[in-house]
Amino acid sequence: MAKYIFVTGGVVSSVGKGITVAAIGRILKSRNISVSVQKLDPYLNVDPGTMSPYQHGEVYVTEDGAETDLDLGHYERFIDINLTTASSVTSGQIYSSVIANERRGDFLGGTIQVIPHVTNELKSRIHLVAEQSGADVIIVEVGGTVGDIEGLPFLEAIRQMRNDVGRENTFYIHVTLLPYLGSTSELKTKPTQHSVNELRRIGIQPDVIACRSDYPVSDELKAKISLFCDVDRQAVISLLTASTIYETPLILEEEGLGDFIADRMKIIQTGQDLKEWRQMVEKIKSPKETLQVALVGKYVELPDAYISVREALNHAALHHNRNTEISWVNSEELNKGNIDQTLRFVSGIVVPGGFGERGIEGKVLAAQYARENKIPYLGLCLGMHILVIEFARNVLNSNDCHSTEFVPSTQHPVIDLLPEQRDVDEMGGTMRLGLYPCKLTENTLAGKAYGTSLVHERHRHRFEFNNDYRDCLERAGLIASGLSPDGKLVEIAEVKNHPWMVGVQFHPEFTSRPGRPHPLFRDFIGMAKTILRDGDQRPLPLAGNIDKNKSL
Repeated sequence: MAKYIFVTGGVVSSVGKGITVAAIGRILKSRNISVSVQKLDPYLNVDPGTMSPYQHGEVYVTEDGAETDLDLGHYERFIDINLTTASSVTSGQIYSSVIANERRGDFLGGTIQVIPHVTNELKSRIHLVAEQSGADVIIVEVGGTVGDIEGLPFLEAIRQMRNDVGRENTFYIHVTLLPYLGSTSELKTKPTQHSVNELRRIGIQPDVIACRSDYPVSDELKAKISLFCDVDRQAVISLLTASTIYETPLILEEEGLGDFIADRMKIIQTGQDLKEWRQMVEKIKSPKETLQVALVGKYVELPDAYISVREALNHAALHHNRNTEISWVNSEELNKGNIDQTLRFVSGIVVPGGFGERGIEGKVLAAQYARENKIPYLGLCLGMHILVIEFARNVLNSNDCHSTEFVPSTQHPVIDLLPEQRDVDEMGGTMRLGLYPCKLTENTLAGKAYGTSLVHERHRHRFEFNNDYRDCLERAGLIASGLSPDGKLVEIAEVKNHPWMVGVQFHPEFTSRPGRPHPLFRDFIGMAKTILRDGDQRPLPLAGNIDKNKSL
């Protein structure tokens, strides 16, 4: 039987539950314990696919096409697993399912209530992850904050799980914030006490309290929390703010959380090995040369809108022993008058995915700047559309080239709606979603990056390269270096006679991992580090390496 770890949050939102869950998964996996993860989100949306990134950050897409919360990206990157639709559950899904069952008459004329009907549906979704994954431990994060009214059915469902599967098969972790009071120069535990009291009022006694703090948590404070919240002294865990999120598993391990969980849940563990992870963190924290990369988008005020892109750039930079400094460029504010001043110092340009016409022309200008100045460019989904539009306009000298997403009446729709999307009316969950194959062309930048002939990548789009323009664009120097196996869809486009200018229809950022960067990001950064920009100079040779027979 699978065992279940439930993680709740208190005091404030955005306290770091997602990173904590991902880190717990990593320390359990380091003990050869198989792990799967699930996120329960109390909002009424069926999924975050139709939300603005300003609401919940990026939409993360799983292999099987689920549009999910960005926390699933943390889970996959830390634990190095591929999750599925079952790992993302919302109130919208639960209530829709319960109501659909009632309309079919599944409840035999009974009165439908939150308890037991909604809670039973929630529990069935939790058990589904265990059944599908076969993992030893299922870690379940409950979104939101204890005390939120919409989260009450979720908390009731996880409370019932202890009775359903047994005390030794359930474990509750509560993540809280210890605020720092500047006037008295001390951390305060009262908000944590109140949060735990609220959780206990519902019927859940946490087994562990993880205390987020920007300052060290003393043994005296831990003892106080242990006393007032009725948990073991060793069950009060300090989660100090770290310089990198990837240090979190090491912090939890040093606090003894891995052994504590294994002991309390009677999990057989065969050693513990975080050696490679520790080496990776040490490499991240070591001094390195900085590489400046521009990310040109319209949601740059909220970096979480592009969190997987940011992490993929960091993974690739680490591979090349570099630090990445991202220049967040608002595409709405980019114009011909300021583009050189904005981009003259960067060594690479990334245009990520997005929807809607706002900021499009700024992105086209960024692609033109990259092409004309031989700066490495990586276009992701919409970023590939931008590459194609810019190339068609300025290389073929046709200003009326555009995408029908933005200008339905454009004279030259080089980007157009996928044929299967023409009769789609609903917005949610109806795009081309999930894993699709891509056949690579030999001796291209993409082909060399992957080093294989066929790859599978995650997609999320409605619009695609218009094949009516493929021949004329290829003759002008645009290479279709990746196609669907039937040759009908252009998956990758790149510019001939450019150091590295590649656009992809998919989202490679979702499969990048720390210690194993995605090949396209790896080669993008590999080329970017060779580019000299304003103010740069090539490193001088060390004195011992100078050939004294050569004249200076």
